[in-house]
Amino acid sequence: MDGIGDVTVGVKRGSDELLSGVVYNSPPSGLSSISDATSNGSDSKKQKVEDRVGNSSPSRVLHIRKLPSDVSEAEIISLGLPFGKVTNILTLKGKNQAFLELSTEEAAMTMVNYYSAVTPHVRNMPVYIQYSNHKELKTDNSNQSGGNPTSNSSDGGGSPSSPVLRIIVDNMFYPVTLDVLQQIFSKFGTVMKIITFTKNNQFQALLQFNDPASAQQAKVALDGQNIYNACCTLRIDYSKLVNLNVKYNNDKSRDYTRPELPAGDGQPAMDPSVAAALGKDSSSLLGKIPGALNPLTAAAAAAAAAGRVALSGHSGATGVLLVSNLNEEMVTPQSLFTLFGVYGDVQRVKILFNKKDSALIQMADMNQAQLAMSHLNGQKMFSKIVRVAMSKHQTVQLPRDGLDDQGLTKDFTNSPLHRFKKPGSKNFQNIFPPSATLHLSNIPQDITEEDLKVLFSNSGGTVKAFKFFLDHKMALIQMTTIEEAIQCLIDLHNYDMGNNHHLKVSFSKSTI
Repeated sequence: MDGIGDVTVGVKRGSDELLSGVVYNSPPSGLSSISDATSNGSDSKKQKVEDRVGNSSPSRVLHIRKLPSDVSEAEIISLGLPFGKVTNILTLKGKNQAFLELSTEEAAMTMVNYYSAVTPHVRNMPVYIQYSNHKELKTDNSNQSGGNPTSNSSDGGGSPSSPVLRIIVDNMFYPVTLDVLQQIFSKFGTVMKIITFTKNNQFQALLQFNDPASAQQAKVALDGQNIYNACCTLRIDYSKLVNLNVKYNNDKSRDYTRPELPAGDGQPAMDPSVAAALGKDSSSLLGKIPGALNPLTAAAAAAAAAGRVALSGHSGATGVLLVSNLNEEMVTPQSLFTLFGVYGDVQRVKILFNKKDSALIQMADMNQAQLAMSHLNGQKMFSKIVRVAMSKHQTVQLPRDGLDDQGLTKDFTNSPLHRFKKPGSKNFQNIFPPSATLHLSNIPQDITEEDLKVLFSNSGGTVKAFKFFLDHKMALIQMTTIEEAIQCLIDLHNYDMGNNHHLKVSFSKSTI
């Protein structure tokens, strides 16, 4: 047994930064435990990964050991954020241990598998994660926040008896999304509805709990807190509204009690004016924040993806990935560029001359490399399960002048197909794990549903479902398997549909 009977329930948060504890650690030393080719053109070595999974059968409850003695709940939660919704947490005071419950067993398995290859670190100390013998956590959440609810002295004009909070995010150097808000505020009660909008050039949100007491607890605990280190400060008032009317479930608004609501016009990201405002001079702003996103751990990069957070700042390090177990008869530098380009701007690709089932891929920065690794490791490409790990190389070398390497190396530095060149791009908001459903955009008006079904069927898959959005410029298409969807994305992203319309294809979080 993993000792859950001795758990002390409801440990008070001990950090001023909701998500910053893990986000700003030094890079995990465990990244270097995965070796690759000793030089850019030689065979790769066998990957040796310590097995930390243990003998327990999979469970959505994970047992975390060797935590720092003064670790906060936020730091522990950040370990799980990349992989799905964190539904509960228990800390074992004095034992340097904790239990983390994720919403699904699948999410927990992904987390354990990921951290078996990349050692998680909290405050520069390695921690160890394994499945718990328990299938769920049953806790008393009454002590999740300290202090007693106080009356509101804000200019919001609302009453403490309202279950609706008005949230303003100050110093917003990184976009804050609906999913990030839901993850943070759900620790204090059931979040029913969220609406996000921009007013007076400020990102704001209305968030409705299922009862006023939860809203009071959240306001007391979170008002004035920073979501990320030294920025994105929450200003929370009570709203005059007592109920929110949500019409669409998308990235701007969500009614968690009515999952059947339509998504509205496509997969909307943040309002373009917001994205533009946030993207303006973002790199120079980042440089003025001591330690902000520099360096960034693997967990934090993946957490940002899970929260659809735009990482427009670069860590200053170049991320090179080693990809192995490729189908050497099918894989090309272009196919790797297209697939890995979903998660970052691929600079160079080299298929190893003496081991053509392996390749080195250089991303624009370490954040993007870790993002691609967390989403693509273990996925099936050209009928083979590929393995993605960090490489020890700093760059991918181009062939010497006059040397023919049979087209195995390609430089994509100046490619017009990079998705993330523009700071604040809406593509940052649409980073999702590989899925059987694909989001299509830039569709010409004269293209029919049947045209698209035939096009995608010709890539070797079976179209299971299809849905046009209202303006017919975007659509969702669902293939039978994730592998088929990956193949279609590789084949058809940037496909010329005629009249200078190049089809844009990305993974979707929706189903049809």
